[in-house]
Amino acid sequence: MPLGSDFLDDYLIRPDPAAARLGATVAGIDHSGAHVETRVVTERALTLYLNSQEIVTMMTIGDHPEYLALGYLLNQNMLRRGDPVEAVDYDEELEVVVVRTPERTDFEQKLKKKTLTSGCAQGTAFGDLMEAIDEIVLPKAELRTSWLYALTRKINTTPSLYLEAGAIHGCVLCERDKPLVYMEDVGRHNAVDKVAGWLFRHDVDPGRMIFYTTGRLTSEMVIKTVRMGIPILVSRSGFTEWGVELARKAGLTLIGRARGKRFLALAGEDRIIFDQDPDSVEEEGGKHRRKGAGDD
Repeated sequence: MPLGSDFLDDYLIRPDPAAARLGATVAGIDHSGAHVETRVVTERALTLYLNSQEIVTMMTIGDHPEYLALGYLLNQNMLRRGDPVEAVDYDEELEVVVVRTPERTDFEQKLKKKTLTSGCAQGTAFGDLMEAIDEIVLPKAELRTSWLYALTRKINTTPSLYLEAGAIHGCVLCERDKPLVYMEDVGRHNAVDKVAGWLFRHDVDPGRMIFYTTGRLTSEMVIKTVRMGIPILVSRSGFTEWGVELARKAGLTLIGRARGKRFLALAGEDRIIFDQDPDSVEEEGGKHRRKGAGDD
C-alpha cells in the first residue's frame, strides 16, 4: 500500500473527534464549583449475530461496526483468516450487525465456556485462551528505534477522542514508521477487534505490521495480537506479569511505557535495532496526554 509524505495523509483510517455521533457536550461543575462544559464519548449497544445465532451484545462508540464484528469473531476463534464471508449487514436503527457465512455455524458449547478478561466494558474470551499461543508462529521482523520514536510522536499528536475526552482507548496498525489504521473505542478489546476486522477484510499481511495501543499490556492484548499474527506490540502504558509471560512464550516483541525517548522492552528484545540516539528525541509534552491521564 502506498505511503505518503505527510503523516496525517498516511492514515487509511484515523479518528474524527469532531464527529457529532461519537460524543456529546455535557454540563457540570468543577472542583471549584464553577460551571463547565466538557466533551464525553458516547456508548451504544451493538448486538452481533453470526448467521442466525446471537453471539454477544457489545458496548461501543458505534463506528466501524463491520470491522468490529469481523474482528470479534476472529479473536474469539469463531472465524479464521481465509474463511469465506458472504456479507456483513448492519442495521443502525436496530443496533444489530449480522455476519453471514456460507457454512452453518453452531457455537453453543463454545459460548458456555467464557473467561472474563482484564479488558474493560465486558471483555470476554470464549474457549481456550491458549490456542493462539500454542499454534501460531510469529514471523521474523525488526523494530528500529527510529521507527518507534516517529510512531509515538505521530500517534500522540494525531487529533483523537483519546486526547480530547479521555475515557476511551486507541489502537493503531502501523508499518515501519507510518501509522495506518487508528481505531478508538470505550473498550480496548473493541479497538483491537476493529483493527483485526480491517486486516481480515483487506487481506493485509500482518507479519510486516507493528501494533500500538494506548492501553495496558495485559494477557488479552498479547493473545489478540498473536492471533492477528502481528510480531510487535507497543504501548504507552504498563504491563501485567501474565502478559509478559505469554509474550515471551509466543515470541512476541513487547514494548511498554513508550513515551518520548523512553520505552521498556520485556519480551522479544532481539527484534529491536538501536539506530537512533535517544538524546536526539524530545520528551513527550503534557499537551499530548489524554484528559484525566494522571494514572496512565
